[in-house]
Amino acid sequence: MEHQTIIINLLYLCAAVVCLGATLAVAGVTTLGYRFIEASMRQPEIMDGLLPKVLVIAGLIDAIYLIGVGVIMAFAFANPFIVR
Repeated sequence: MEHQTIIINLLYLCAAVVCLGATLAVAGVTTLGYRFIEASMRQPEIMDGLLPKVLVIAGLIDAIYLIGVGVIMAFAFANPFIVR
């Protein structure tokens, strides 16, 4: 019974980390978009050169989050630390 409790608590912890990571990724992409719009309003001539860089950075922010989700799922469902 104790073994099941540890696994359930681990899954709750993984779910909390995934939710926190999603929230922070959304906050990062939102801030990036806001700063891009602000910069393009101040200097419209740099908008064409800045847009590809913004899209690459937004993709990297999402990629970091998804890599974290993959690592968390690996520990949640194939945990090497649980000894049978």
